[in-house]
Amino acid sequence: MSVGLPFFRYHPDPLASGSIRASADKCVCCDRSTGWIYTASFYTAQEINGNLCPWCIADGSAAERFEGEFSDSYGLDGVSEATLHEVTRRTPGFHAWQDPHWLVHCHDAAAFIGEVGYTELATHPEALEQLRLDLRMSGWHDAAQLERFLTHLGEAATVMLFRCTVCATHLAYTDAS
Repeated sequence: MSVGLPFFRYHPDPLASGSIRASADKCVCCDRSTGWIYTASFYTAQEINGNLCPWCIADGSAAERFEGEFSDSYGLDGVSEATLHEVTRRTPGFHAWQDPHWLVHCHDAAAFIGEVGYTELATHPEALEQLRLDLRMSGWHDAAQLERFLTHLGEAATVMLFRCTVCATHLAYTDAS
């Protein structure tokens, strides 16, 4: 059965990102077959044999029952405890080559939009410029080399795109294999 998914403020389209997909599997938390399962990371010391449904993520029961988190708190500096809890324990994480992390803007966690390449990133010039600045600050001093890297995103590296939940500014960081 395909019931409407719960809304996740900080991950508004988990189907598009691949974090949730259709499945007849039962959820190991609520023991229901909801038509959907979670496919990204869940950090816990417990062994979980099975999948979690979006509803057990949204209401926090999966994180509580299995004492785990869907995302690391890295990058969430300056947000409220409630927001930190919402992102790490009640929001689906996302797939990444490196450890995924959330971006912050306007003192709130940003909404994860998805993994994009250069073409999609270029439609958000503020995110592209912010990414250029971040890469320069991390050691990319050759401008031509930096532009080659950016225009070839999607090959050995990709970009995680976010949108500020307050002002709608787009933000990004690179993720490489």
